[in-house]
Amino acid sequence: MNLRLFDLTGRATLVTGGSKGLGKAMATIFAQAGADVMISSRHEDELQAAAEEIRRTTHARVEYAAADMTRREQVLRLAEAAVAALGKIDILVNNAGANLPQAIDQVRDDDWERLLELNLTSCMVLSRALVPGMKERRWGRIIHISSIMGLASTAGRNAYSATKSALLGLARASAMDLGPYQITVNCLAPGPFATDLPMSVLSPEAQKALAAATALGRWGRPEELAGPALLLASEAGSYITGAVLLVDGGTLAKVF
Repeated sequence: MNLRLFDLTGRATLVTGGSKGLGKAMATIFAQAGADVMISSRHEDELQAAAEEIRRTTHARVEYAAADMTRREQVLRLAEAAVAALGKIDILVNNAGANLPQAIDQVRDDDWERLLELNLTSCMVLSRALVPGMKERRWGRIIHISSIMGLASTAGRNAYSATKSALLGLARASAMDLGPYQITVNCLAPGPFATDLPMSVLSPEAQKALAAATALGRWGRPEELAGPALLLASEAGSYITGAVLLVDGGTLAKVF
């Protein structure tokens, strides 16, 4: 196998929600593959700690910038800061997101708007801001982190499932726009991964039930999403676009 297909030397990457969990795992593997990396989240102390850890373990260039992805002006400033720091952004990973379970007749307007801005609109705004540079260089990768909840759902996940489903449509349409410029746009759809987000909203019983619902009988580890992300970010995935890659331990493969 030609491992150079996975080499990201000379590439620059922005990973939102990159200070922990899935985002940190993806940022780490990009750095290991040779990319310069910028991570973002709301909390500067967490970003600083994560950046220092990734630098120490990979010896790569890692920058960070704090941004509230529910505020469009901060999203635009993040795009500008990333280009200013790294000179360009070749690979954009839209990973920042949140889940706020509410039944359909209990959805609050302000919560709905917040999740729309965070889970969906920020992905469009960042893509819109960074695509012109990718088009000039005729190379780019955009990876939206969706969810199996964008393909199936459960009670109370109205806003979350709606936004994660919308990312699938956004990726497909953008893939058509950007294909002539050799820019790929894809979604990763993780299943049960042991990160702060699901652990904060699920009871212990629900956590056990989700593990049992997978074909592998367990939750995923954050680093198990890193390999699929590297595939989509590198030359190894250069002919994959407009696609949704399930990384769910076989959850949606099961009938019962």
